[in-house]
Amino acid sequence: MRAEIISVGTELLLGQIANTDAQFISRELAAIGIGTYYHTVVGDNWDRVVDAIAKADERCDVVIMTGGLGPTDDDLTKEALCHYLGLEMVRHQKSYDSLIKRFGSLNKPMSENNLKQVLFPECATVLDNDFGTAPGMLYEREDGKIFAALPGPPFELCPMFTNYALPILRAKTGKVLKSNVLRIYGIGESSAEMLVKDILREQTNPTVAPLLGNGDITFRITAMADNDEEAERLIAPVRRSLYERLGQYIYGEDDDTPEKVLVRELIAKGLTIATAESCSGGLIASRITDVSGSSAVFNEGFVTYANEAKMKHLGVKKETLDEFGAVSEQTAREMVTGLIAATGSDVAVAVTGIAGPTGGTPQKPVGLVYVGVAVRDDHGIRVNVTKNNFIGPRDKIKFNTATTAIINALKMINGKL
Repeated sequence: MRAEIISVGTELLLGQIANTDAQFISRELAAIGIGTYYHTVVGDNWDRVVDAIAKADERCDVVIMTGGLGPTDDDLTKEALCHYLGLEMVRHQKSYDSLIKRFGSLNKPMSENNLKQVLFPECATVLDNDFGTAPGMLYEREDGKIFAALPGPPFELCPMFTNYALPILRAKTGKVLKSNVLRIYGIGESSAEMLVKDILREQTNPTVAPLLGNGDITFRITAMADNDEEAERLIAPVRRSLYERLGQYIYGEDDDTPEKVLVRELIAKGLTIATAESCSGGLIASRITDVSGSSAVFNEGFVTYANEAKMKHLGVKKETLDEFGAVSEQTAREMVTGLIAATGSDVAVAVTGIAGPTGGTPQKPVGLVYVGVAVRDDHGIRVNVTKNNFIGPRDKIKFNTATTAIINALKMINGKL
């Protein structure tokens, strides 16, 4: 089945809000074997909305509309859809009762225009809105095509779609679409693709799609099958092949992030970690502590921007800074070993570099970053310092610095660096 999502709202066209509804629905449809072929965004204009519905009807089996179900005059999605389908709307008593009860519980008067939210065709399935005043609707035409209208706010749309619309759509497909995502860092997209070029060329079911993400690369393996077990059986050999080619660069799967995996591994191994950051300004510590459960492993973090701070908190020698500079392998090494000594942590991460856009020289350009990791075990302290040359604006250099530091820490505790 082919689907089109029509997102209604002039605010989307103006870029005032991001279209996360379409992203969410596309992902959920894919999981039940319905492919989204088109995303359409249209403003709050009757003629253009009707025209968008007509085009979607010509080319797709499922048409899902979001936004424009509220009480105001520019909320015209449901009315335009019913006009196009030739359906008359009447009061839906259950929705009306719920609306009256909701305003009563809020102790607020209800204006007359709210009543348009409870008008629906008798032949449509009304979808309850558990978190708002505008119910949705789903209608299956005699030719089997399905049309749906859902509210725009994500906190209303997501539960409505998941709890009420998705079960109906799932029953129509009889198929599942299951994906396994492999997350990769430390190799360029073109180089990674070359290593698996034959797999990409020969793919049928499952399919393999590489995607450049936020500093990393993902390979999404997607299989269509009659059930989850069959889909997993189809995915397994392709997954093994990708691990054989790219295993040294794969840090996680599915919803993993570098920091999630690092925290998970630290907890599993009973290790603690500390951070010392110059050019990343605390971003490494922030990303680690964004992970639930990180309090069990994160000891403390320093932002040692100034040379004096590096000397005071980490024991970096003045002679080292004078001879090699703050951005150097020698300074990074002393930062990370000093951090181990200062905090008593099992793992220490330290970074120093030039995030730009100013401050670079021919010898030390913008984007030059040294990442140090130290791990203490029964045999002493192992230290690794890598030299990196990142490209891009300041925020990207800082983000890539943090990602590299987290990945290097993960590799160090697993004996891969």
